[in-house]
Amino acid sequence: MDYLAGLNEPQRKAVEHIDGPLMIIAGAGSGKTRVLTYRTAHLIEKGVDPFAILLLTFTNKAAGEMRHRIETVIGNAAKNIWMGTFHSIFAKILRFEGTRLGYTSNFSIYDTDDSKSLIRALIKEKNLDDKVYKVNLVLNRISNAKNRLIGPAQYTGSSILAEEDRLARIPAMGELYQLYCARCFAANAMDFDDLLFQTNILFRDHLDVLNKYQHKFKHVMVDEFQDTNVSQYLITKKLSAVNRNICVVGDDAQSIYAFRGADIQNILNFERDYSDLVTIKLEENYRSTKAIVAVANSIISRNKNQLKKDVFTSNEDGDDIEIIRASSDNEEGRMIASAIFEAAQKENLTWSDFAILYRTNAQSRSFEEALRRLNIKYRIIGGVSFYQRKEIKDVLGYLRFTVNQNDEEAFKRIINLPKRGIGDTTIAKIVVTAAENNVPIWDVVSNISQFQAARGSAGIEAFSDLIKSFKLMVEVEQKDAYEVANHVAKASGLLRELYEDKTVEGLARYQNLQELLNAIKSFVDNPENEDKSLATFLQSVSLLTNADADEDPADRDKVTLMTIHSAKGLEFNRVFLVGLEEDLFPSQMMLQSQQDLEEERRLFYVAVTRAEKKLQISYAESRYQFGRLKACEPSRFLNELDPNFVKMAKPAGARKEVSSFRPVQKTGFTAKPAPSAAQLIQKPTTNTNYQHVVSANFQATDALALAAGQKVEHAKFGFGLIKRIEVNGAERKAVIDFEKGVGEKTLLLSFAKLMIVT
Repeated sequence: MDYLAGLNEPQRKAVEHIDGPLMIIAGAGSGKTRVLTYRTAHLIEKGVDPFAILLLTFTNKAAGEMRHRIETVIGNAAKNIWMGTFHSIFAKILRFEGTRLGYTSNFSIYDTDDSKSLIRALIKEKNLDDKVYKVNLVLNRISNAKNRLIGPAQYTGSSILAEEDRLARIPAMGELYQLYCARCFAANAMDFDDLLFQTNILFRDHLDVLNKYQHKFKHVMVDEFQDTNVSQYLITKKLSAVNRNICVVGDDAQSIYAFRGADIQNILNFERDYSDLVTIKLEENYRSTKAIVAVANSIISRNKNQLKKDVFTSNEDGDDIEIIRASSDNEEGRMIASAIFEAAQKENLTWSDFAILYRTNAQSRSFEEALRRLNIKYRIIGGVSFYQRKEIKDVLGYLRFTVNQNDEEAFKRIINLPKRGIGDTTIAKIVVTAAENNVPIWDVVSNISQFQAARGSAGIEAFSDLIKSFKLMVEVEQKDAYEVANHVAKASGLLRELYEDKTVEGLARYQNLQELLNAIKSFVDNPENEDKSLATFLQSVSLLTNADADEDPADRDKVTLMTIHSAKGLEFNRVFLVGLEEDLFPSQMMLQSQQDLEEERRLFYVAVTRAEKKLQISYAESRYQFGRLKACEPSRFLNELDPNFVKMAKPAGARKEVSSFRPVQKTGFTAKPAPSAAQLIQKPTTNTNYQHVVSANFQATDALALAAGQKVEHAKFGFGLIKRIEVNGAERKAVIDFEKGVGEKTLLLSFAKLMIVT
């Protein structure tokens, strides 16, 4: 078959393996997407029903790209594969089976803002101190519990968790968790974590449902397996328990999402669960130069907790990795912007060839300012996404409430939007009345006259009539998503309100709303979407991630600025990795344990392996932090780079001479002075036509015994004459003229190994 012809030997083995558990360890740039794509196509070619294949990814974009590739090989049969993100696939199953858990098929999916709004309301209702019970803290605590499959009953029944909360001064945490889950259930809503948590409950408590899907999915494949959490792994393990045809693809060296609950032990210990596991390693990097691959290997080799692999490449040698030193964060921005401008002019590159990667979003400011001064176009990935903009969420709030009148958060968002004279007190009374009478909010809103009179009842009745008319379009007339959304935008008054705002911002918001309607029309017109209902559209939107955003053609030729976490899975011709300073990268918050430090190192590895042709790494000697100028020291990670492929650089725009730096070597979690890192910048460039064979009796001479005029041997450069010894404090360097065309080299004697030849 043609698609097998272009594969290397390990890739081919992975594609042709059909029966039994398989783990594919895929190094950076090793073609894992191609392998997953062709393996899926191969299964279908061998007679596996596409409906019996489950392929789980972490972004809808990745699933879409794979589906498109599979279609090019096998045609329309690819449309029948169950392929998508964990959340989208299990949301689909819960739409079918959620009634077993007490949900209707049109349940809402709460995003982070919805969850925070509900938690904020609960904290207020319980008269808790919001400075102690911080919304993000409570939400993260709940999320972590769900990802570890700890429900509210288990949480409140755990003396260990109760003691943790007492010590953290949040003893009411368990009660908040219970209330949060109860209110979500009453609102017929699930948050993102629930899509996994509730699926686990479904499979645990309803074995007939589990059995149904175990026999449905003959083959289960998981992409980016190193990013799975406990909940995700347990689901996939259960689903594949009958047929045992589970294939996981990942790279433990790129496991960087522990803060989201990802558990690297899933991939490290996968073999324990499958004694008959076949493991195939994809070790050839097709993306980067030899220099970049060598440096990446030198970084990740420092981690103890890993699956060993030997990544290599047949690509060109490439340029050495350049270390850029800046006096300040503003200077760093100017130097990087100037380097981009100069490289683009000299080498005829486009702006989209460049990416600036940083540890935290806050670092983008100095680069944005510098790029603007040079009129360099740029885009920031990870900002406010389209569907998170206020005007978009307002309309979606109306659409959500039209589909699900139990959705408390959607109700609170739209009840007085546009303003109809309903205040916060009235809204709170409605919520409390519903809770006291144990009825949904809609029962109170749609029958407001039967409940306690409240100010604004006329506005509430008008709102109720409006929603009823929207419901009629959906439930009786069965209009498609676009017809309903277009009517809602107009009838609600939101479209008119934005149209009448003639400010620049108002115009942008109006255009955004029009773009939302365009997106819904595109959804309806897409022949691949059989179900064109509003509920289905809302589900597709609620499951989008930042990585799934469609690329605007106008954004293509721009320098990309993004965090390293956001850059995972991407690649760029030129990468500037910035802010390599202690306490910034590695982050001071990730130095509590060896595991934390290893995750930061994996993040560094991911950043380095985004580069195809050239990588430049920068650090600043000072940086503003909380309004104060702080002295910085170079990151310990700079000492971990292979010195044979690293050099210092003076990019365009530098305001003063850039020289070698003296980073501090960190061992464990305390700093101790280390020798100068000048070995990083004394990278020897040997005569490639000369290979020295080291003498059999080679033994390095004590550096203090070396003097000018002596003939010496170096293990790599061969024989040479010491021209002079340079002393600077405790640092000693030797300037040596080597034979065989190698030429003059300056070596740091604390690292160079030389033997006096008599």
